[in-house]
Amino acid sequence: MRTHLKRWLRVTVGVLAGALTGLVELAFALVAGLWLLATLGRRTGRGAEARIVAGAQWLAEVERRRMATFFGTEPGTPVTGLPAVNYIASRWAVGLLGGVVLACALLGAGYASLAVWGWFVADIRSPGTLVLSSVGGLFLLYLCVQGTYGVALADERHARRFLGPNDGQLMERRIGELVASRAGVVEAVHGERRRIERDLHDGVQQRIVALGMLLGRARRAPEPEKSARLLAQAHEETQQALVELREVAWRVYPAALDEGGLASALDTVAERAAIPVRLDCTLHETPPPTAHAVAYFVAAEAVTNAVKHSGATLVTVHAERRSAVLHLRVEDDGQGGADPSGSGLLGLARRVAALDGTLTVDSPAGGPTLITAELPCA
Repeated sequence: MRTHLKRWLRVTVGVLAGALTGLVELAFALVAGLWLLATLGRRTGRGAEARIVAGAQWLAEVERRRMATFFGTEPGTPVTGLPAVNYIASRWAVGLLGGVVLACALLGAGYASLAVWGWFVADIRSPGTLVLSSVGGLFLLYLCVQGTYGVALADERHARRFLGPNDGQLMERRIGELVASRAGVVEAVHGERRRIERDLHDGVQQRIVALGMLLGRARRAPEPEKSARLLAQAHEETQQALVELREVAWRVYPAALDEGGLASALDTVAERAAIPVRLDCTLHETPPPTAHAVAYFVAAEAVTNAVKHSGATLVTVHAERRSAVLHLRVEDDGQGGADPSGSGLLGLARRVAALDGTLTVDSPAGGPTLITAELPCA
């Protein structure tokens, strides 16, 4: 209740401020129109037009800041030229409408409270009329409360029409974002393939080559004892190759994600880490497979970076699903200085962007490093 009241008061103040600026804009539109008519066809008309455009741009910026402060939205971007003039020339009507609604709200509040103070200031001969007036005032006040939100919404839509991007521009922007995210995903996939190839070539393949050499030496060994010793070494190499192969398979996609979900996969990350990892995974609902896979890779890469590069002694991983968004936060107490444009973090940012999510890296020199990811689950 208190939150709704604060929000309504903030919107009301914004509508009141919009009514005051509406008066200024009405005066500006009248003066600018008369000035343009008076200077029509003269050389001084160009200077008048420039001053009018500058004044309209300033008033439009005031309106943008007002809506950002009181309505919590900032429609459009700073505009120049004719769009700003058109916006100011028509916006005064919305502002004055807000003033009328607020004036009616004061009138309704006065009539609604008449049943309290009316007995002391007037000679009431018809109590029924007083009660009906109070009820009518309450009804008018209720309509004005709803009307205040309506005026704020109309104000925002009017600003977006003149200051914000139109449907075509929004579509172009969205297409650009999709093209960029698709290119990022393709590059991230190529990077993963290169990393897997490097792990197989430098790790598993070298183990298998060494295994083949040991088996060849064991076959050619004339002494049974030497042959047995070489076979024992070959057996150890086989075990190491299997361990490294499992590690590569785990980094490609951990089976624990499908078997036990994100919490189970993060438990495995904590167990494999060389430093303590504190987990706090609160997931009342299971996120979609793509979201929890990306969240896992973000956490695993962040923990790996903390172990290898930060000198951290503790990593904290917090995962929580609020509404339709999965929030992931990974923080370490290391020396900081992580580069968001590095190959690892850049690949994670591209993975997150592919889901229309956001990845933020805050790693000042001296630490700590905080990596946050927000992944839509709708």
